[in-house]
Amino acid sequence: MNKIYIIDKPKGLTSHDVVNRARKILKRKSVGHSGTLDPFATGLLLVLSDEATKVTRFLEAKDKSYRVELKLGSKTDSGDLTGNVIEEKEVKKLTEERIREVLSSFLGKSFQIPPMYSAIKINGKKLYELARKGQEVERKPREIEISKIELVGYKDNVITFNVDCSVGTYVRTLGEDIALRLDTVGHLIALRRTRIGKFNIEDAIQIEDINEDNGLTILEALEGLPLYQTNKEEEVFVRTGRPLRLMLEAKYVLMVSGDNVLIAIYYLKDNNEYRCLRGFNL
Repeated sequence: MNKIYIIDKPKGLTSHDVVNRARKILKRKSVGHSGTLDPFATGLLLVLSDEATKVTRFLEAKDKSYRVELKLGSKTDSGDLTGNVIEEKEVKKLTEERIREVLSSFLGKSFQIPPMYSAIKINGKKLYELARKGQEVERKPREIEISKIELVGYKDNVITFNVDCSVGTYVRTLGEDIALRLDTVGHLIALRRTRIGKFNIEDAIQIEDINEDNGLTILEALEGLPLYQTNKEEEVFVRTGRPLRLMLEAKYVLMVSGDNVLIAIYYLKDNNEYRCLRGFNL
């Protein structure tokens, strides 16, 4: 198999639920995903099978796009509609011009404090596990970047907007921060991921339609990383994980055989020495 599938996750399923369904349909034991989506969220989720699970890190480290619906006037403990309301505040009359002004103020790099309802681990405990127990711990701010943010509409105290953001951005926190700058509070009532890197929701399939023929190969999914075609001697070295000295500048290189079969991913150590990061049995 060794495929990457572009799935449109439905509302109500966890990312792990989607993986379990894929595992049963494909009849494969080794299935994973890249880029967790909350159960209330929908949209693009990458599902990986067999050897493709080894490239998760390269698919996660991509910028993402979302369609967001932000309800003003009430704040929840989770930052979305699944939580309990913990604060309410009047929503003053807002114009679309004012909302666009506030949205654009988030463009560029900034620091964001991860929400308690997140999967980040502190001292071996996931934050959401602590949050469910009513505990709150200090979190370090993380640098994020908003490269594009556009208003779609505003009606009945609900702001709908599109956002392109860096990996690690918590859109629930972004929504709360937008509400604060509008002198109120808010929480997300809908979240749909429409893009991960080069992968778009228009190319996604439903989980029920997944099969061994409609996924991408690892090389197709990692298109953009440089390829290095090995000769026979180098191929032996690569298949045994030995380092190679290559006159390249790339941080990562896809090492392929003479007939373009992926053998390994190598990374630049220093002084043109490349070492094996992941080997593949394709």
